[in-house]
Amino acid sequence: MIELAFSILAADFTHLADEIRIASDAGGTVCHVDVMDGHFVPNITFGPPVVAAVRGVTDLPLDCHLMIEDPDRYIPAFAAAGANWISVQQEVCKHLHRTLTSIREHGCEPGVVINPATPIETIFEILPIVHHVLVMTVNPGFGGQSFLPFCVEKVRRLAQYRAQHGLNFRIEVDGGIAEDTVGQVVEAGAELLVAGSAIFEPGKTAENVRNFLKAARG
Repeated sequence: MIELAFSILAADFTHLADEIRIASDAGGTVCHVDVMDGHFVPNITFGPPVVAAVRGVTDLPLDCHLMIEDPDRYIPAFAAAGANWISVQQEVCKHLHRTLTSIREHGCEPGVVINPATPIETIFEILPIVHHVLVMTVNPGFGGQSFLPFCVEKVRRLAQYRAQHGLNFRIEVDGGIAEDTVGQVVEAGAELLVAGSAIFEPGKTAENVRNFLKAARG
């Protein structure tokens, strides 16, 4: 099933509850939260208090992407704040299997994220235990970046590997995903589509959601 995971990083934070409601009513089914620490990526965004605030205004799954160093330290706090899915970067996890197991032990669905330069072979061993794989189609850190076309092949190879081995993880993409790029990643096998800049726009968010999903499902 093709789903829009709208990224609140691009929303108007003075009206965040309204922004989430509009995106949800128009067809968005997952709320994506980009957590950045200023170390792993050169930006600082949200912590558990924001996740808790968002949890209070929506029943949608909260998809928390931890772009942070030492994610093990913060998994309990994000789980307690109301996260449903927690994904961690392969590049920072010294013991990736242990980290993913901890996420599940805290009642959340575990996901693994790979940056554009990270080979998919680095995560083959843990694919049987993840809920989703997030393929970054930009280098993480800021919204509004341009889509990197070479990442489409990574999505395609992951989908092929999933079919060949009878696995059921979902494939998520994030970075420069808009009406003009979404068809490429869906055709390659992506089902969870993270978009922020292409969605949130004053007075046009609902229309953008509908047009985005139409392009994705077409």
